[in-house]
Amino acid sequence: MTMSIPPGSAVRTSGHGCLVANIATVTGRNLRRLVRVPTLVAFATVQPVLFVLLFTYAWGGAIHPPGVSRYIDYALPGIWVLAIAFGASQTGVALADDLATGMIDRFRALPMARSAVLVGRVAADAVRNLFVLALMTGVGHAIGFRFHAGPAAALAATGLALAVGVAFSWIFALLGLLVRDPESAGIGGLLAAIPLIFTSSTFVPLSTFPGWLQAFAHINPITVTVDALRVLCLGGSTSTYVWHALIWIGGLVAVTVPAAVIRYRRTTAA
Repeated sequence: MTMSIPPGSAVRTSGHGCLVANIATVTGRNLRRLVRVPTLVAFATVQPVLFVLLFTYAWGGAIHPPGVSRYIDYALPGIWVLAIAFGASQTGVALADDLATGMIDRFRALPMARSAVLVGRVAADAVRNLFVLALMTGVGHAIGFRFHAGPAAALAATGLALAVGVAFSWIFALLGLLVRDPESAGIGGLLAAIPLIFTSSTFVPLSTFPGWLQAFAHINPITVTVDALRVLCLGGSTSTYVWHALIWIGGLVAVTVPAAVIRYRRTTAA
């Protein structure tokens, strides 16, 4: 997919106004790409719905976490993170594909800020994640999920989930720039996400894990963020959980954003 800039527009590559306009243009390009490719639309809609239904009805009868009457109330915050992580793997795929097809070279030839390519990609992912979260919450509500801590906590949970998505997007953006191959980026993204998700409190209480695994699970960033989302949805003391989650997210972003920018500059300078 090519991207054109109308004559007389975006002739500068510096300044906040130009940067924002460049980011908006790249974000729009990525969202149009999502809408125009049927398989991407299916991935963004069907898969999250299947996650909610399959995990709820396949495991809900066997797993009874303490403190909740319905498994969907316990599981949905974790399924949010699962869907966001799997969806974010497409960030790396898309960037690697742009590198392989020469789209990044096209961006270099345009009068635009280089950072807009990465930030626009992450911004488009955030929009997609908001849609996915709304879809999954709607399906979850239809089968019994409820926010028990009020509308303010529900909004905070949504914001925290979107922040998790931003962190994942930057991680997989860096991965895509490193491997520079779409298939490798897709496989590498899943291989990185699956062990972390299934060694966390996403689906079951950590007390059910063997002792040697519990030690890792307690410091697993997925556990920290899922537990924070869970208390925002179910109620209870949230400050410690949320602050720990924000520290993890902030740390990951602080590391991956500069690394991705440096890698992008080296890649485009080659």
